[in-house]
Amino acid sequence: MTEFHALVPAAGFGARMGHDIPKQYLPLAGHPMIFHAINTLCACPEITTVFVVLSPGDTLFHEFDWQSFGDKLQTLYCGGHTRADTVLNGLLASEIEADDWVLVHDAARPCLTQAHLNRLIAELRDDAVGGILAVPVADTLKRADAEQRILKTENRELLWQAQTPQMFRAGLLAQALQQCKTVTDEASAVEALGLHPRLVAGDSSNFKVTYPQDIRLAELLLQREK
Repeated sequence: MTEFHALVPAAGFGARMGHDIPKQYLPLAGHPMIFHAINTLCACPEITTVFVVLSPGDTLFHEFDWQSFGDKLQTLYCGGHTRADTVLNGLLASEIEADDWVLVHDAARPCLTQAHLNRLIAELRDDAVGGILAVPVADTLKRADAEQRILKTENRELLWQAQTPQMFRAGLLAQALQQCKTVTDEASAVEALGLHPRLVAGDSSNFKVTYPQDIRLAELLLQREK
């Protein structure tokens, strides 16, 4: 029987936040930021295991209490220099079956909900390729020159903003990442194989915490969900 697993790459630092500790460990609503993504993924009954892929030199993860998640949460200290390396290393170390689904989710998207997960799994579980959560681009897009002056306004029709989780069969995703390691998300690697992942509508609440001002917005959204 096909299983569903989650994989959270958490070997990066997040320099744009301007802190001395990795972004995933910054305090957010009473927990380290990564806790909120793990909590949502572990609470999903469809997901068998949640793998967190850490840097081999990570000393911070086990300073926090993860006992409430039991054996469903597994840590892998095999993160690489890039996101693609970290995800691929995690896939290989986890020994997930090739036909099982893996949902790769950003540690810095703490506002993921069960509704997001349920929609993604329901729409993709019988899909031949897999796909991602995403939202249609709503803002007007400007292309700039080197002096930050507008060159042109881009047509936003049919443009989507990629989110996570990104859900693919483990074997397919490993193959894609082995052949294309310069990508910034998993879907791009699968696209490089000539395949066309499906876009599953999410919403803007599932945003990625990137800048210091994002912390307050994430806290407000998490408080609303309680």
